[in-house]
Amino acid sequence: MPLKNQKPIPGKEKIAVSKLLNNFQKDLRIDVDLVCGEANAETSFIKDKDLHRPGLALAGYIDLFTYQKVQIIGNTESRYLENLSPDKRIASFKEFTSFDIPLIICTAGNRLPDALVQIARKRGIPVAITPVETSKFMFLLRDFLQDYFALQSMAHGTMVDVYGIGILISGKSGIGKSEVALDLVERGHRLVSDDVVMLTKKSNILIASATEMNKHFMEIRGLGILNVLSMFGIRSIRYQKRLEVILELSLWEDTSSVERTGLDNETTDILNTSIPLIKLPITPGKNITVIAEVIAMNYLLKHYGYDAAEEFQNKVHSHIAKKKNSPDMPNRAVEYFEGDFE
Repeated sequence: MPLKNQKPIPGKEKIAVSKLLNNFQKDLRIDVDLVCGEANAETSFIKDKDLHRPGLALAGYIDLFTYQKVQIIGNTESRYLENLSPDKRIASFKEFTSFDIPLIICTAGNRLPDALVQIARKRGIPVAITPVETSKFMFLLRDFLQDYFALQSMAHGTMVDVYGIGILISGKSGIGKSEVALDLVERGHRLVSDDVVMLTKKSNILIASATEMNKHFMEIRGLGILNVLSMFGIRSIRYQKRLEVILELSLWEDTSSVERTGLDNETTDILNTSIPLIKLPITPGKNITVIAEVIAMNYLLKHYGYDAAEEFQNKVHSHIAKKKNSPDMPNRAVEYFEGDFE
């Protein structure tokens, strides 16, 4: 199936507060402790990947209050509540908690006064605390939620890490994708996934990984199933890698046109993300492994501002301009050949 025709897999729609806090602590090793609402943490769900700081809502402006998001109470909100009189503080918090808020998190070591905690407990709203500073905590939690709710897709191909560049080798079944990947692994590069590649969209990039079933395994037709981790060691695998280049293999007789200069940079869209596409026709004797390494190195050169195709084109134009009025033969690369006595 062509990669551009891959159907997106809808992201998850919600996550329970208890699962969010447990997974967040386990994966990021950050302390987040519930101080109330433990009984409701299983039935209170978060459905939005973004976060909200409720300064205006605590001040009384609730017309545009996005209560369905996780509410973050940092230093600013805490100081504001502390500066209110006890009656105004309780009235403000009662109005704030009159909405169906899924979760309140106090960051930077801040804590709600006991009277406000009791109000949240009566409303069944989970309240958690963390010592992590607000901006850092919000960045980590937002990234975690974006990953959880992310759009995904499944692609047929083999994903490898070559010199730090994520290359997805695609092509019809039996064309040799796994064999190329195996040769790359033997040369010191790393396998991400063989045959089935899971693609997850985070921000505007695609992260590739294997499935739980096929991670570290590879099928070589005529040989069978191999465990790359057991055979080549930990240096031969990666659990995830950003997708940066797609290498599409095809038989020479099935290829209608072949790129000769590299000036026409073709791309393909996966999950509305543009990825560079290189179509490589293969023939007997062509070393696809070396070409894959060169593709990775060429991508790095372009990333750092050097494009060999553009430089050659400029050189040709410059040479034509110089020779326009002189029909002499092209100059040799070396003006004088030293004697060769061997």
